[in-house]
Amino acid sequence: MIFNLINDMEGNPIIKVIGVGGGGSNAVNHMFKQGIVGVDFAICNTDAQAMDISEIKTKIQLGPTLTEGRGAGSKPNIGKLACEESIEEIRQYLSNGCKMLFVTAGMGGGTGTGAAPIIAKTAQEMDILTVGIVTLPFTFEGRRRSEQGVDGLEELKKHVDTLVIISNDKLRQIHGNLSLSDAFAQADNILTTAAKGIAEIITVPGYVNVDFEDVNTVMRDSGVAIMGTAVAEGENRAKKAVDEALNSPLLEDNNIRGAQHILLNITSGKKEVTMDEIFEITEFVQEEAGFGTDLIWGNCYDESLGEKISVTVIATGFERTGKTTLAQP
Repeated sequence: MIFNLINDMEGNPIIKVIGVGGGGSNAVNHMFKQGIVGVDFAICNTDAQAMDISEIKTKIQLGPTLTEGRGAGSKPNIGKLACEESIEEIRQYLSNGCKMLFVTAGMGGGTGTGAAPIIAKTAQEMDILTVGIVTLPFTFEGRRRSEQGVDGLEELKKHVDTLVIISNDKLRQIHGNLSLSDAFAQADNILTTAAKGIAEIITVPGYVNVDFEDVNTVMRDSGVAIMGTAVAEGENRAKKAVDEALNSPLLEDNNIRGAQHILLNITSGKKEVTMDEIFEITEFVQEEAGFGTDLIWGNCYDESLGEKISVTVIATGFERTGKTTLAQP
């Protein structure tokens, strides 16, 4: 069943984010609190109690007859069947002007693993540009959960245009001294950065705007994406930011060479980006990716950055090997 469906209105956001299951819902709750400009949020879960505490307005209970609101018991098949029971509510939500959908979930459990591919498939059938942003479980969560996560990931890959994958084990390697709650919060931060970096290049105005069709060109049927983001200030801030973005742990293997498409978002605050800085950033990215790469860049303004500059790089269209690759946090 669907609760508090946002009313149709002029200027309804064309970009929507659906958090699926417990992990996906937590990520969307975090995104909502952090704020992503021009995006509409929804969560869907088999666990009705978990949804009750969320501030998200649009909540879709999956499989109310099948699970009676008690969750999927870490069984992806139950998550899949529950989603199929509620698919008309999902379709109703997506039919309200949606052109681009982010599906975020934690792979390995029952609801996210089983339901996310069904939601992505539905969006795909509606010709909605669909981006999956997912996590794989910590090894200490057990072999069964890890295997379910990989299986769910392979199923999801069939139904998304672009996929961003974060391995929670990489979080442990980098932030092993964090408390468990802080570690999961860090994963939510990374998921938010990924969605924000892609969405706001469309929704936040700048001197050089990137529209939906530009993003559609980069992300449609593009497979696993490589992305990185960084913020820098002071002398040589442009060089520092782009270098850190391209060596960010979000970038799998730190190697964007061979990408067919690059989406580049340059955001500055009260200290406006200069033409020389833009040249420095775009030249650096093209040298790393190869000058045959189709580079689309946009410039946004964010007052909160002050003297800083932010660079987000999303690389897509790599030769497909059939092997799952992981974006590192």
